[in-house]
Amino acid sequence: MLTDYIPHFIVMAVCLIMSAYFSATETAFSTMSKTRLKTLAEKGNKRATLAVKLSEKYDKLLSSILIGNNIVNILLASLGTIVFIGLLKDDELGSTVSTAVITVVVLLIGEITPKTAAKNRPEQFAMFSAPIIQFIIWILTPISFLFNLWQKLVNKIFHKDEDAKTSQEELLMIVDEVEQEGSIDNDEGDLLRNAIEFTERKAEDILTHRVDLEGVPRNATKEEVAELFAETRFSRLLVYEDSIDKITGVIHLKDFYTKDGIIEEDLETIITPPVYIHKTEKINELLKLLQTNKSHIAVVLDEYGGTLGIVTMEDILEELVGDIWDEHDEVVEEIVQLDETTYRVDCNTGINTFCDEFDVDIESESATSVSGWLMEELDKLPVIGDSFSFEHLDIQVTETDDHRPTYIRVIVNEIDDEEEDGKKKDKDDKKEKDKDKDEEEAKSAI
Repeated sequence: MLTDYIPHFIVMAVCLIMSAYFSATETAFSTMSKTRLKTLAEKGNKRATLAVKLSEKYDKLLSSILIGNNIVNILLASLGTIVFIGLLKDDELGSTVSTAVITVVVLLIGEITPKTAAKNRPEQFAMFSAPIIQFIIWILTPISFLFNLWQKLVNKIFHKDEDAKTSQEELLMIVDEVEQEGSIDNDEGDLLRNAIEFTERKAEDILTHRVDLEGVPRNATKEEVAELFAETRFSRLLVYEDSIDKITGVIHLKDFYTKDGIIEEDLETIITPPVYIHKTEKINELLKLLQTNKSHIAVVLDEYGGTLGIVTMEDILEELVGDIWDEHDEVVEEIVQLDETTYRVDCNTGINTFCDEFDVDIESESATSVSGWLMEELDKLPVIGDSFSFEHLDIQVTETDDHRPTYIRVIVNEIDDEEEDGKKKDKDDKKEKDKDKDEEEAKSAI
């Protein structure tokens, strides 16, 4: 009789509810945001505090969940077999029907449904579940202890990869995914990407080249300094001896002028020593150096000790927040589209910006700007009219200044499908070769 198995059905229902609870709890604690829970905990939410404490002992938590889930699922399957054998009066048929029914019920109600629900609201369910699972952990402590010993043994056999840290590429991918989901806007995404890539940038990537520097000789008069301040509208001027290759100091505008006009003291009293760095200095370290020395300018030296250029505090901050303009800055568009296929490009444009804009792959060991790349391609000092083709681009020098290219004209030609596929294949082959090269270097290091 069906009524004879009512106690069995009650126990089976309880097991099914507990199975769903364990499945949901596992998903909630594995997908929840610890940051959000810590924020709630700091505001005095006791359940959030408990959930954070449990998540910090995730191995013990997971062991208890798996033990509890297996116990109720095995008990549910055993009782189901007893019930169906008793109702159908056939051991083989009862076992088969029980397996089919219990499997479907556990999958739908005990696994898929609770896990989906918990994944959609992990923090809320983790806080709801925390007091219950804490009690269950206490109950299952003796069994969990044995399993934890086994887990430690497994960990010793299969060592954890200490180098398995999140890479920069993975972090950038996470930012892209979060931006696509709408959790952050484009500006916030750009800021996060800049911050992630910040530590990889070097001084040579952002410096102002020596040919663009303005300075005064060490023996300059006050009138000459005042004239250059008025002409450049800079707040600081470089001071050099003999040539710009030997920068020895910096004069600040506020030190040069007082409320009564130009200072009466000698210029030597207001010249401050600069910070000297090598071109390979990482800009995050440079930022700390400038802060420590309370300076806004660092002189970048080349391998011979001469001046390669300068990096300012503003240059570094622009790598994080983008261009910072003031009322005296001249707005220069690096790439201007003249017609459907023709562009005017400032030769100070960075190589990466140029490649992204025109979808080309430039390999250069030294050039960081279009200007340097032109000199490499032409193998001479560019003059007006020099031209060459690169991939699907036709490039011509249109303006120069003291033997230095300032602007080029770029004509973009159409790429047929075969060339596009070939280009893509070349890029994939290059990536594969680079990957193989990195693996070989890693093996050699080992």
